[in-house]
Amino acid sequence: MSAQPNPASPILVVDDERSALDGFEIALATAGYTNIVAMEDSRNVLPFLDENKAELILLDLIMPHISGGELLVAIRRRAPETPVIIVSAVNEIDSVVECMRNGATDYILKPVEVEQFKSRVRKCLEFTELERENARLRASLLQESLRHPDAFDEIVTRSPRMCAIFRYCEAVAKSRKPILITGETGTGKELIARAIHHLSNRKGNFVAVNIAAFDDAMFADTLFGHVRGAFTGADAARPGLVEKAAGGTLFLDEIGDLPLISQVKLLRLLQEQEYFPVGSDSMKKSDVRILASTLKDLNILKAEHLFREDLYYRLITHTLCLPPLRERPEDIKPLLDHFLSVESRELSMKVPTYHPELVTLLRTYAFPGNIRELRAMTANALTGHTSRMLSSESFKAYIAAATDAPVPTPETVEGADPFASLRFDPDNMPRLKEATNRVAAMLIEQAMEMSGGNQTVASRILGISQQALSLKLKKRSGPGGVHPG
Repeated sequence: MSAQPNPASPILVVDDERSALDGFEIALATAGYTNIVAMEDSRNVLPFLDENKAELILLDLIMPHISGGELLVAIRRRAPETPVIIVSAVNEIDSVVECMRNGATDYILKPVEVEQFKSRVRKCLEFTELERENARLRASLLQESLRHPDAFDEIVTRSPRMCAIFRYCEAVAKSRKPILITGETGTGKELIARAIHHLSNRKGNFVAVNIAAFDDAMFADTLFGHVRGAFTGADAARPGLVEKAAGGTLFLDEIGDLPLISQVKLLRLLQEQEYFPVGSDSMKKSDVRILASTLKDLNILKAEHLFREDLYYRLITHTLCLPPLRERPEDIKPLLDHFLSVESRELSMKVPTYHPELVTLLRTYAFPGNIRELRAMTANALTGHTSRMLSSESFKAYIAAATDAPVPTPETVEGADPFASLRFDPDNMPRLKEATNRVAAMLIEQAMEMSGGNQTVASRILGISQQALSLKLKKRSGPGGVHPG
């Protein structure tokens, strides 16, 4: 698989001296830039721009045929969004002022100091990328529909909050900067990461790794690989995940657990796009895009000196926070339907129906394990399923156990007599009509609570028609108080 060009559009270098062009190309290549077009003849620049888009133009001033100053004015007319850096030996303030007035982004004097040159090129490209990202974000805020909804096919949701996150993903997917995805366990952080990779159109692979249990040695070997003889048992060189994800995306799950010493190595990869395989003195360049996730608060870890500030600020350029399932009640039913379909297919059984009360019940549960927990509950219910309608008893038992509620006993399970424990003092025995009215009112109130105010569901729980329940509710709210009898 061919490596992802860096940047996607070429850096155009224009200078009439071949030796200068060679020096610029070497400096750019050592900085990790692979998409470079060098031109000695300034007459070829404008025809090239008519057919191609340039990410950046490095332009000498003093050239035969067409000077750099003339070219700068023409470039600004044809490609006003393309940054131009003047690289010239002309050390005159008037020349600098004129170039900046005509739209130059920067002015670098020859002879060029290599590290300063690479730094200023990198900053220019990062600023240009940031401007584009801001434009995409502004556009995403103004639109309600997704441009690429197929990228999110694996994520089942009706939540407006999730749809807003999808639009943000579309806006930042093509960025080379890292993205930090936060959220509780089971909220779908890896699915979001895969969607971002799909939207990025990067040619390399999506590689995911959970680094929660890594010590520094394991982290370095897993990500960066090792050379032969790096340590006992290293009989052959082995590429790391950074190399396997070349031109693609590396997803680091649970980055909040990364040891401080390993954070330094990751920071170098993010800042310089370079790393050293274990046991090697030869530096390697990488164009991998880093996505990271955590269920921990990195800001708190930073304050406790458990997470490096410089790495923290590198990671939070783009941040996504996935809401827990309890804050997305509208997703309970579609997720339940989806998991019933998936799990039934795996068990080679017909997808069962279920009582509407089940959705109401699930909406009352906090789901600390979020979507992953709902799937486990659904799979467990199906293993004991034998009738046409899915029983809610396994869900009730699970929730009772998870919330430390009393576990149902044979006396309290469905079908047992709930009135068997009723006892009254003979001196304080209520009248039959009064007792009937009060019990009916209590049953109606509890049914309405269980159904979330849905009269259709509540009427089914009570075993009466929806019209009868509606009439009783009207009587309760009318003059004279409750008259459900």
